[in-house]
Amino acid sequence: MVDVDSLLGQIVPSVEAAVGAYGVAVLTRAEDTAAGETVRLGQRLLARILRRGAGTASIEAAVTDLAEAAEDPDALAALRHQIKKALRDDPQFAAELSAMLPGSPGVQASGPRAVAVGGDNSGIISTGDGARIVSGGVPRTGSTGDDFRRARS
Repeated sequence: MVDVDSLLGQIVPSVEAAVGAYGVAVLTRAEDTAAGETVRLGQRLLARILRRGAGTASIEAAVTDLAEAAEDPDALAALRHQIKKALRDDPQFAAELSAMLPGSPGVQASGPRAVAVGGDNSGIISTGDGARIVSGGVPRTGSTGDDFRRARS
């Protein structure tokens, strides 16, 4: 089963980019090869959502509202809500849209002091020289942790 909230987090930014680029014309515009990758993805996703049939009038209205008030977070939230309803109502449709999304890129870090986190991080990440980090009341300083060892001895 597809996690609808996670899927929305991937779909809505692309749809928002397409609406931002084309306004209400995104509802009828063919995919623009000159557009950026995110905008093209948004166009494809929105076109598929609108071809779904059921409940598309409310999504079209939300797109129109967002096009007219691009800076209004409520307009974006309304579009997100309408897409969420469509995804919740039809898990097969949610899976279809999920398949349209690019695979998540692998985690990469390169170069001096580069950091890559492939999932959640609940700890401290520091790449600075002489950083002073206090965790649990115990100071931890330097790349070798000298202060940490002294504080514990």
